[in-house]
Amino acid sequence: MNEKGLGRKEIISILDQSKSQDFKYNRVLSSMCTYPHEIAVQAHMQFIESNMGDFGLFKGTYNLEKEVLSMLSNLLHHPDAVGYTTTGGTESNIQAIRSMRNVFLQRSKCEKPNLVVPDSAHFSFDKVSDILDVELRKASLDDNLRVSIDSVLSLIDENTIGLVGIAGSTEFGQVDPIKKLSEIAREKKIFLHIDAAFGGFVLPFLDESCEFDFMLPGVTSIAIDPHKMGLSTIPSGVLLFRSPDYLESLRADTPYLTVSTQYTLTGTRSGAAVAATYAVMKFMGKEGYRKTVSQCMELTRYLLSRLTEINIHPLVEPVMNVVALEVPEPDLIRSRLAKEYNWQVSITQNPHGLRLVIMPHVTIEMIDSFVQDLKQVLQTI
Repeated sequence: MNEKGLGRKEIISILDQSKSQDFKYNRVLSSMCTYPHEIAVQAHMQFIESNMGDFGLFKGTYNLEKEVLSMLSNLLHHPDAVGYTTTGGTESNIQAIRSMRNVFLQRSKCEKPNLVVPDSAHFSFDKVSDILDVELRKASLDDNLRVSIDSVLSLIDENTIGLVGIAGSTEFGQVDPIKKLSEIAREKKIFLHIDAAFGGFVLPFLDESCEFDFMLPGVTSIAIDPHKMGLSTIPSGVLLFRSPDYLESLRADTPYLTVSTQYTLTGTRSGAAVAATYAVMKFMGKEGYRKTVSQCMELTRYLLSRLTEINIHPLVEPVMNVVALEVPEPDLIRSRLAKEYNWQVSITQNPHGLRLVIMPHVTIEMIDSFVQDLKQVLQTI
């Protein structure tokens, strides 16, 4: 730190230079985030100092959080769900499994609790395993790159605290057979957490209905991220529980704050993100989200049709606006697209392929340009 502060113009110049080094979303086909809606940005700035870690000081922001939770609880078919706004899917997943473990250990004793997740589960569950000392058992995938029910059943034992189902896997955008997972969870009397961080703002607005949420009685918790397809600002996540008992298992006393208890992982929480999420959800409504999802799916279908022209096909038929492609040497293609054409794409691990996410910032012109560049790369491999 300088002894004497820099001038405003100098700081702004440094910030502008740093910002210029960031990728612009018009060259990004790998991210599950996008430009936040302008009304979300406006709300974020208006509530920039609000701290939900001590929400007794920010009662208006707290009321907005309750409204967000109510809107999402109704969207996910359980108006009585409880929870809180998080920093995103990773925190939501950690807290969901922490609650799962705590409640399970209250009911029965085991020396080494384990959790069964799909092999396609987000890497945040590896963090969960490390932080909570819960053994992670990864179930294999079927031909549609969804979790294999037979594999799940083979991994469950008396120390299994619960299951995880993915509603929109990060790599493939696939939805696990959650109805079947719900039945297993009920039969085995264990918990079922749904990671819908991405799919939560997609699946309810698709033309075809998909059972993945609290309408299934075995689902005990859901993670959903407004800062992805919800068009809110970062960091905006939400964790919802079917029963208050699960949330209560996360209770911590906070005697020196204006509120006596916390249920959150982080202490300080962004009220700005809460306000942004409230504003954009109220502004968009279901109609607005249906339109946004429809446009993304239309562009996804357009992308697939253009790729067919150069003989590139998906590894699996997309359920939502995530496309995994079968290409030769995916790592090399990814590298060359970045170095030679400034495109940011990603890869899938197993099976190995190229991964694209068609977010609201993507346009037909972007797709046409990308396909042309991809064609040039493929011709020299």
